[in-house]
Amino acid sequence: MVESINSRVNLAIEATSYLGLGDYGKIMVGDKGFEFYNDRDINKFIQIPWEEVDLVIASIMFKGKWIPRYAIQTKHNGMYKFSSRDPKKVLRAIREYVEPDHIVRSLTFFQVLRRNLKWLFRTIKKKLSRKINV
Repeated sequence: MVESINSRVNLAIEATSYLGLGDYGKIMVGDKGFEFYNDRDINKFIQIPWEEVDLVIASIMFKGKWIPRYAIQTKHNGMYKFSSRDPKKVLRAIREYVEPDHIVRSLTFFQVLRRNLKWLFRTIKKKLSRKINV
């Protein structure tokens, strides 16, 4: 059996982890860290101490009316994506332990598209300038 890193739990709620395929389980937000435990397999768990959390990224739609998923970016191990029944409760519980300026909105579809188009045109321009100079 896996031991919790938390000594006190502020919130426990049903959730889905998107690490690989979707895994159903429970999220526990406590005084020492963020934890996800799978319902079916006890060996599939995620424990993230608060010292390891770099950013919490929330995907916000319809001006904050709906938050379909959120992600926790760690300092060393990458990004973990989750969704839950009441994501606002989870984000408010996380805000007690993570500084509010480290909880950010994710980019919209059009912001990602614009950023990638700028990158594409910039690389094409560099390649063309190299061919002209040679």
